[in-house]
Amino acid sequence: MKRPIYLDHHATTPVDPRVVEAMVPYFTETFGNAASRNHAFGWAARDAVEHARVQVAGLIGAHPKDIIFTSGATEADNLAIAGIAEAFRSRGDHIVTCVTEHRAVLDTCRHLEERGLSVSYLPVAADGRINPDDVRLAVTDRTILISVMAANNEIGAIQPVEAIGAIARERGVAFHTDAVQAVGKIPFNVDAINADLVSLSAHKMYGPKGVGALYVRRKSSAASIAGQIQGGGHERGLRAGTLNVPGIVGFGAAAGFCQAEMAAEGARTRELRDRLLEALRRDLEDVVVNGSLEHRLPHNLNVSFTGLEGEALLMAVDDIAVSSGSACTSASKEPSYVLKALGLADDLARASIRFGLGRSTTAEEIDYVSAKITSIVRRLREMSPLAQHVDEEPVASLRRLN
Repeated sequence: MKRPIYLDHHATTPVDPRVVEAMVPYFTETFGNAASRNHAFGWAARDAVEHARVQVAGLIGAHPKDIIFTSGATEADNLAIAGIAEAFRSRGDHIVTCVTEHRAVLDTCRHLEERGLSVSYLPVAADGRINPDDVRLAVTDRTILISVMAANNEIGAIQPVEAIGAIARERGVAFHTDAVQAVGKIPFNVDAINADLVSLSAHKMYGPKGVGALYVRRKSSAASIAGQIQGGGHERGLRAGTLNVPGIVGFGAAAGFCQAEMAAEGARTRELRDRLLEALRRDLEDVVVNGSLEHRLPHNLNVSFTGLEGEALLMAVDDIAVSSGSACTSASKEPSYVLKALGLADDLARASIRFGLGRSTTAEEIDYVSAKITSIVRRLREMSPLAQHVDEEPVASLRRLN
């Protein structure tokens, strides 16, 4: 068993060797620009991009022409939200989203608020899920977009996107979902949830960094977006710039492998995740599971440990790669805004660990991790003054939710 053990697959995943193999020729041999239409080098690059477009579309049940390649999911989120805001500014100025969205969504919405748009940030329940009735009540005649992620990047909570998509379709409002953490891990179909816009990222599904996609439903009048990067008319005029051919090829290959192996891999990681949780609950008291266990990504576990200091916890986990929240906010000393939205106090939110299992995770590693975490938590609780001041009632109420 090699250490350190990597259990941060929500932050990023290693590129699958099969994906690397598919990409290599497009760095040195088939190196053409996909926009070069006058010679064989450009044609080969274009064909590779279109093949990848088919592979990515197949993973989400989409038409290939509805896939717009981007530099990643952050760009895709920006393109979706800002693109709708600009295209529909004469019709409306209101967006509905959720307080636990990724920063790429929240920060874009706040930027649009500075430009005069109105945004409703809907709360979540203690299990991390949004109530579709809240979405229905928030929609007005001025609403132009509903943006709710498919699954949360910190707590793994799967949102009721099918119900939310039905509300959007009923009201004639565009529905965008950041599906970065869900696609490739659980079944996902754009038609089943009435999605108009879907953000995707390759590096969350064993593909390369620096490439992603935005699904844009061509046949939806609610999803006519304005391009945000100008300069050449690439990607249906929605995203100008020379295409990252090797990255796109890798994205396509990764999507293909996920589609073929997702069911078996999901069952395997769910079993290992449950094994980890069972061991922690067996050997430790006051282990609080953050987010719904019923509606949860199979490879995710987010838990808090009462009675200890969060910074000391992460510092002590020296040979296990885990996090206390999103990689995009890891530099902040503030407790996770996602965990705060669930109702956790600052101390409990800070004393949390997000475990993200992956293809390489083994039962031997899980057993080592559970034993190591148990030892660390026991030792820190003995040392921490917080252990003497734990408010038992909030902990008990949180336990009942799990």
